Amino acid sequence: MFSLERWQEMFDTIAKNKLRTFLTSISVASGIFILVLLLGVGQGMQNGISKEFESDASNSIWVWTRSTSVEYKGLNPGRRIEITNEDYNFINRKNEDLLEYKSSRARQWGVVVNYGKESGSYGVEGVFPEFQMLENQEMVAGRFINSKDINERSKVAIIGNKVKNDLFKDKKKDPIGEFIKINDILFKIVGVFAEKSEEREENRVFIPSPIAQQIFNTGQKLQGLAYTLKPEENFETAVLKSEQFVENMTNYLKSKHIIAPEDDRAIGVNNSLENAKRFYNLIFMIKAFFWWVGICTIIAGVVGVSNIMLIIVKERTKEIGIRKALGAQPMSIIGMILQEAIFVTAIAGFTGLILGLALLELAGPMIQTEFIANPSVNFNVALTTVFILIFAGALAGFFPAWRAVKIKPIVALRDE
Repeated sequence: MFSLERWQEMFDTIAKNKLRTFLTSISVASGIFILVLLLGVGQGMQNGISKEFESDASNSIWVWTRSTSVEYKGLNPGRRIEITNEDYNFINRKNEDLLEYKSSRARQWGVVVNYGKESGSYGVEGVFPEFQMLENQEMVAGRFINSKDINERSKVAIIGNKVKNDLFKDKKKDPIGEFIKINDILFKIVGVFAEKSEEREENRVFIPSPIAQQIFNTGQKLQGLAYTLKPEENFETAVLKSEQFVENMTNYLKSKHIIAPEDDRAIGVNNSLENAKRFYNLIFMIKAFFWWVGICTIIAGVVGVSNIMLIIVKERTKEIGIRKALGAQPMSIIGMILQEAIFVTAIAGFTGLILGLALLELAGPMIQTEFIANPSVNFNVALTTVFILIFAGALAGFFPAWRAVKIKPIVALRDE
């Protein structure tokens, strides 16, 4: 039941101990404030890591080759390994039920591309239609390579935004349908793409893979492979399937190209799921540490509330004795002390919450780092933490209140 007198009495008590109450409130508010900031930074790190994976499909696997580093079967180290169309087709057939998207990569860097009087040096890659999904490319105009282009060996090109801006000085001119020269061969522009994460990736031109091998005179050689696997029910299963696929594929390539089993340099593999797992495990540990620091800080605040309630009970021993002598019920004494503990904890907790959320809202957009993006905190989680804090404050006030109830009136009246 609401009692105006009890509230006035509580405020009178707080007013008599302003400094002590203020310092206790600061310790509680700082606990929630620090926890909110730490959770925000943890979420920002997770957002930053997720953003790093945006440029490619989240379950992509990229394969490339280098030189051998181990002598094997009489062959000296330093041999350059070359993947071929045969390797690509075999892996596709062997894993047909497992693969979602696939593409080989026949590429060269520093290729001169001409349009009229303009020219530039760019990376030119021969790929298959599904490469668009592998890199999560956004088409801003036209289309990507399709199956018809592959079957008919069409001389078509998809250029990046940077290539468009370099070669087409007239910004109003539509590049779709225009012709560029690659190795003095005309290619018709059918699409313009943009990258979600890195503008430097827009410094490329894509053409059908068979045409790239032809104009670069590389025969059946490829510079890389790219895959995504079909989605699984959970993250752990997806990681396991991708690791098995990588192991089987690597064993096949090592056997085919006579590479020592222990040679980890000859074939390079970037498995985004494995990378994501490592990063997310790290983020989980960092978040757990942040929670630990924040909770310890909150506990320190709650202990402060308990201490101040003990001091209040000690100072008001005579008053409590008189109340009991006049017939005050134990619950009324407990309620009097609990009310003050809950009030102080609640006000301090919500103050820390509001200040923490406000700082994240104001400073969050200003943080522009590679691994932290949009630091924020789930409001429901933060609010739940405050209510848990209030409960802890009530618990912290209960024990001093229970001690007050146990005081015998005659002993309290003799207390000095």
